[in-house]
Amino acid sequence: MVYDERTGFEIGDPAIQLIPAGTSLSKEDKEIFLKNTILSVSGWRRVFAVDGDEESTTPEIGLPDKIMVGSCARLFTEFLCAEQKKKRPTIAVGLDARHTGPVIGMILIRAFLAYGCNVQYLFIAGAPEIMAYAKTNPDIDGFMYVTASHNPIGHNGLKFGLNDGAVIGKAQAQPLIDKFKVQFFNDKWIEELVRDINAVDVMAVKDVFSKINMYKNEALRQYREFTDAVITGITDKSGREEMLATIRRKIKAMNVGVLAEFNGSARAVSIDVDYLKQIGLQVTALNDKPRQIVHRIVPEGQSLDLARQELEKLSASNKAYRFAYVPDCDGDRGNIVTLDARGKSWILEAQEVFALSVVSELAYLVYAGTLTYDSAGNPQQKVAVVVNGPTSGRIEKIAEAFGAEVFRAEVGEANVVSLAALKQKQGYIVRILGEGSNGGNITLPSTVRDPINTIFAFIKMLVLRSENGKPGLFEIWAKRSGNMSVYCADFELYSVVESLPVFTTTSAFENRAIVRITTEDHAKLKAEYEKVFLGEWDNKKSMLKEKLGIEKYRVLNYEGIETKEGIGSKFRSGAERGGLKVLFEDCKGSQAAFIWMRGSGTEPVFRVLADVRGDNPAAEKILLDWHVSMIQQADKA
Repeated sequence: MVYDERTGFEIGDPAIQLIPAGTSLSKEDKEIFLKNTILSVSGWRRVFAVDGDEESTTPEIGLPDKIMVGSCARLFTEFLCAEQKKKRPTIAVGLDARHTGPVIGMILIRAFLAYGCNVQYLFIAGAPEIMAYAKTNPDIDGFMYVTASHNPIGHNGLKFGLNDGAVIGKAQAQPLIDKFKVQFFNDKWIEELVRDINAVDVMAVKDVFSKINMYKNEALRQYREFTDAVITGITDKSGREEMLATIRRKIKAMNVGVLAEFNGSARAVSIDVDYLKQIGLQVTALNDKPRQIVHRIVPEGQSLDLARQELEKLSASNKAYRFAYVPDCDGDRGNIVTLDARGKSWILEAQEVFALSVVSELAYLVYAGTLTYDSAGNPQQKVAVVVNGPTSGRIEKIAEAFGAEVFRAEVGEANVVSLAALKQKQGYIVRILGEGSNGGNITLPSTVRDPINTIFAFIKMLVLRSENGKPGLFEIWAKRSGNMSVYCADFELYSVVESLPVFTTTSAFENRAIVRITTEDHAKLKAEYEKVFLGEWDNKKSMLKEKLGIEKYRVLNYEGIETKEGIGSKFRSGAERGGLKVLFEDCKGSQAAFIWMRGSGTEPVFRVLADVRGDNPAAEKILLDWHVSMIQQADKA
């Protein structure tokens, strides 16, 4: 058995036969397996724990899981050879902190070696870390990352990516899914796969294991340098160092501390603590060993309670500590706890975290001189913010203040990243993008959410203050939003949060955000929903006008990077599994509210959300209840 130097965890036994020779599965077993497996653009995911318990910490996985993992490696190798036009591509492999990760990693390594790949194994690494490594290391052709993100510990999954540091998009991912669904039922293909994996030279596996520490160190080094470029947005090295020096100086002057409550995340063995300290922050880390999981993985609601409690304690004895962050298991999502005016801890909603990050990064473009305005206050550059369908309408209000445009894509990080790339090609400056409904942000040139970048959006807002006649970030925002009354020179983060456009939005992780349905036909349900909506609009429009100022509506359909406006199937395609939004406008044509829905591809549920301008929980409830009622009526039709 080989053990990891950093964590002491078992990496695996290079000599063990992972899949018994002569392995076969019945057609029925394969069908049941696929029914319980998510195969999507965002990755291939399921409960890998062999006992089927989604909260299980067993390291063992089942035989069908092993075959899927090996198949995934084989198909991805074929894809990379064709995509990169290489006979022997180099693939980086990494894991989040889940217990089933090492055996999945073992199978991937054997399969990649069997099909002629070079493998650089990082073992446990955060998703942003391996993606930055793939993007910045010229030797890497692609990456495979083992994770189930924010899902319970018994889940696991696989994400495919290229050397641009991004997960592959739908056009590339769907053919891989389709091929797997065919070959999984091809007994000869499975027999060959098992034979090839078991035939791999033990010494070749040992060699991969022996280099884990070397590649991990190199990945950390490149991730640190990449993070410098991301948080400054400056490609020139001397300019980047000058901005970092300014940030360090201002952090030192203010004396700022951060609490990192890792909850056993892969980020616990990433750059976080060292990087934050070297830039001048005080740092306290909790649950900072991988698998030291003390609460649910998704960093929402009650998962932030520990950070909230500990931040209050820290701040009471050391006023430097102003906020805390909690990442998920793979470390690409992280939400924030800060302090209010009384020094009481305050859990920010995911939508608020993203909104503040957008304000900070757009103001930073102005601060850095990248975004300028003419004498009439009009932007002299085209600037875009890219978000998903259910991100709150407050982003449009923020963008409007800066003269930026908002573009929306279907749910899914790959969709948002692809749309941002398109907008860049069209001449837009795209600094920040993301899925406000899920929290976190993507700050280019990064192509993945990263809590470090969220933290520094907050840090820059806090420390890049007005100085020597040059407006700081908060003053820039206050002026652009026409709300200078909120600004004062000695502000704290809570002042910035309170200055955000006020919207009331359903949390994506509330029980109310899920509606169970009976139909499997999403196209039929949407068609029926539209009929119900048209029938009810006439009855409710007077009430909606009176209570919410709603005068009219637009129906928007999100598929991939496209938004199609209109009612009816001609504005959707395929199985019509994209998001559908009814956008409500006031008499001036401004966004007043919206209701949104999107069906799951693996379980009989629709995810739903309502977003209402203003602090109006009652209105949000009225809209969401109405929305759910219409979905239920459509489901029964």
